[in-house]
Amino acid sequence: MRYQGKITSWKDGQGYGFITPNGGGEQVFVHIKSFTRTQRRPVGGELVTYQQDQDDKGRARALAVAFVTEGRRAANRTAGPSRMPLLIAGSFLLFVAFSALSRKLPLAVLGLYLMASGIAYIAYAIDKAAAQRNQWRTAESTLHGLALIGGWPGALLAQNRLRHKSRKTSFQLVFWVTVLLNCGALGWLFTATGGKAFRAAIGAA
Repeated sequence: MRYQGKITSWKDGQGYGFITPNGGGEQVFVHIKSFTRTQRRPVGGELVTYQQDQDDKGRARALAVAFVTEGRRAANRTAGPSRMPLLIAGSFLLFVAFSALSRKLPLAVLGLYLMASGIAYIAYAIDKAAAQRNQWRTAESTLHGLALIGGWPGALLAQNRLRHKSRKTSFQLVFWVTVLLNCGALGWLFTATGGKAFRAAIGAA
């Protein structure tokens, strides 16, 4: 017999959470290995169907878990990734490149953005692979740190192309805060004080 419920709690780092059955009742424990499709990881709030069993201590647990909206999401995947992140990231990097080549910014700034973006994309790819294999994950603070120092264009592309971390609301909120902070720091570099301080830091290094 299959039941239907909603994932009301999910701890992605530990790979487990709880399902609240439709109509209420005792929450049902669910582990990531109980999902029929491991290519997609839950983030919380999804409707699922499942079979129910009990563990050794008599607690309810879910088996053969499937997303109710899997068919609709599969159709969305066939449309391909959006071009908007590519446009945003590409336009921003072109702006930085133009500013650096016209000597409004140090060339080192362009190098930092390109290097950090490349590292960020690779970090997302590694974390995506680890998530699919239930292996040790990259800390979200590390991903946010890479975005903050200038890797957010690469991170944005990775989120879109790899379909990773793009649906987790709490992650996206912090990510866009790092983008705003980084853009604010870049704007400061355009000022005389900021440019002088950055060049002094490079010279000190």
